[in-house]
Amino acid sequence: MNLREDQIYRYSRHILLPQVGGEGQERLLSGRVLVIGAGGLGSPVAYYLAAAGVGTVGLVDGDAVDLSNLQRQILHFTPDVGRPKVESAAEKLAALNPDVRVETYPYRVTAENIRSLIREYDFIIDGTDNFPAKFLINDACVMEGKPYSHAGVLRFQGQTFTYVPGHMCYRCVFRDMPPKGAVPTCAEAGVLGAVVGVLGTIQATEAVKYLLGVGELLTDRLLVFDALTSRFREVRVGRQEECPLCGTSPEITELREYEQPACDLRERSSV
Repeated sequence: MNLREDQIYRYSRHILLPQVGGEGQERLLSGRVLVIGAGGLGSPVAYYLAAAGVGTVGLVDGDAVDLSNLQRQILHFTPDVGRPKVESAAEKLAALNPDVRVETYPYRVTAENIRSLIREYDFIIDGTDNFPAKFLINDACVMEGKPYSHAGVLRFQGQTFTYVPGHMCYRCVFRDMPPKGAVPTCAEAGVLGAVVGVLGTIQATEAVKYLLGVGELLTDRLLVFDALTSRFREVRVGRQEECPLCGTSPEITELREYEQPACDLRERSSV
């Protein structure tokens, strides 16, 4: 075991686990995880990855901290309002664990930059809050053969699954962008702050399990959480042969960017 004495003490609760041990902790310290979105989901993910000693954590986000973010985006504090999110987040992670190298990318992912970004990492986290980004991340990870964790949250509910090459991808479940007016955003409909913490923590756990090579990942399973009833529900969805991206005859061979469909809640409520 090549850990320093202070690292042995810091990660002692990990090292005590038979599934981790010193060798597993060294594996985490050499691991690289890219978190796309330093907001509600990305905050707990990045915190737990840094605390676990994941050696390199990449943060991608082009936004600045807004006062309305602080109800759920726990990486950011009141004095951070107006600062770039990746700058604010990197500061907190460095203070939490100096073992961790934080790489910051102060811009949004696009069809032009995402493939080169994800190639440098072992595991990808989708911590975004809009459909165009989620489809783009899924498509890029499938094309590059990169494992990633998806999560989405709205109001009191959330869902998550893990993609690994050869298993169900996002398009196996959701073929294409929803039509205008079908699904509101968090800004339009609201979200309970603690729900993103629940889902983000699961995403961080999936990343750590993947790096360690232990346990059973959330592949071919959509895990749905309802905070109002405090219940989890599992929907099994295997890889779809007719999937337009990962199926036997893929129709999608190039990355495409979509526009976020607006949702008129007043229109929806009157129907």
